[in-house]
Amino acid sequence: MKNAIVESNFNLPGQESVYKGKVRDVYNLENDIMVMLATDRISAFDVVLPKGIPYKGQVLNQIAAKFLDATKDIVPNWKMATPDPMVTIGRKCEPFKVEMVIRAYLTGHAWREYKSGKRQLCGIPLPEGMIENQKFVKPIITPTTKAEVGHDEDISREEIIQQGLVDEEEYRKLEEYTYALFERGTQMADEKGLILVDTKYEFGKYDGKIYLIDEIHTPDSSRYFYKEGFEERLQQGEKQKQLSKEFVRQWLIDKGYQGKEGQEMPDMPDSFVNSVTDRYIELYEKITGEKFKKSDVSDVVSRVEKNILEYLK
Repeated sequence: MKNAIVESNFNLPGQESVYKGKVRDVYNLENDIMVMLATDRISAFDVVLPKGIPYKGQVLNQIAAKFLDATKDIVPNWKMATPDPMVTIGRKCEPFKVEMVIRAYLTGHAWREYKSGKRQLCGIPLPEGMIENQKFVKPIITPTTKAEVGHDEDISREEIIQQGLVDEEEYRKLEEYTYALFERGTQMADEKGLILVDTKYEFGKYDGKIYLIDEIHTPDSSRYFYKEGFEERLQQGEKQKQLSKEFVRQWLIDKGYQGKEGQEMPDMPDSFVNSVTDRYIELYEKITGEKFKKSDVSDVVSRVEKNILEYLK
């Protein structure tokens, strides 16, 4: 897949360091400027899959940019510009060592824990008798630690404060921002016939002030269900129609892979790769209400580099 970026090796003016995450390549420049490239890599179970997904980076970057702009009245965010469909440039903040995961429904990881018999998630008690995809009385925050390598771990509010990962006053602020952002995301999804099921937010500090960082409300950080038919499917115990990365996880699970030791990554046929591209584009159009415009990917790496350099001038 030559029209997908799975790696970048730019040498940008003022470049101090590069960090390559599971999906993003982050270039740290002087003056606390950060260039974040949303590549076409895709990860599941904390493992990067062997093939890139064309247009995935563009989808993620453009959705995130849209939601960062739509929520900056709630909390300031790191974004300064999007000089390329796959790139955001912004302030380099000192990240908090926790991710704020918020859930409105019992699904995904929360359901897997519940089904295994646990009745507490991140210190929050869960009522007996719930069914998969049932709505909580009100959204719950189930934070995770931010792992440099390997899996993020569930952690409770008390443990975060006790371990000094975030002080109590700032953690209260993070909770406040998380609820407000989720409410805004829920409203925006509802207008488009979607349910924002769960998502995660990351925050950092710059000049003593809290900023929202990274991406928000994208299919990599969030799960969306279709509103239409949700109740019927719930009552009949059927799988929900969803727009998220869960279908990739499900495909891997069906092929006997969950990122565990000794398991072999299944081969990704082009037909599957193309179906993932289609799902990402569908989500973009559904959540933004706009037609997705495919950018020119004939020489995607050169295009991205040229656009970054022009902005940095």
